[in-house]
Amino acid sequence: MPGMLLNQTAVYGLRAMAVLATLGPGETLNADQLCARTGVPRQYLSKVMRKLVVAKLVRGQRGRGGGFCLQRAARQIRLLDVLAAIDLELDGGCAFGFTACDPKNPCVLHPIWSRMQECLQQWAGESTLADLGPEPVLPRSRPTP
Repeated sequence: MPGMLLNQTAVYGLRAMAVLATLGPGETLNADQLCARTGVPRQYLSKVMRKLVVAKLVRGQRGRGGGFCLQRAARQIRLLDVLAAIDLELDGGCAFGFTACDPKNPCVLHPIWSRMQECLQQWAGESTLADLGPEPVLPRSRPTP
């Protein structure tokens, strides 16, 4: 996915949580419905949902009449919680991969890289699922570049 700030797993996790946040009280979506509404491949979605269930952000019920729903209100789930559940560290370390990169021993990108990470951390910590807009309608097929 060109131009992505977050990795694919993070984006897929945020998609799934955003769709679940649109559900009314008592509503659930099964895996097939969630795949259709997020555009996430079934096997990939299964891995992401498992992590979200383990983190107690999502409730998953197997079998007939089962499905997924948020474990608590959308306003109580920060995007930071979602990203942490899928193992995305917002403290991405050094852009060059140096282990000893810090303000006293910075790489050439350190000043702007650390500022970007601070902004991302603040955004994810202050934004909740309740801050999201309406669910988009996914195109039936992807446009060719």
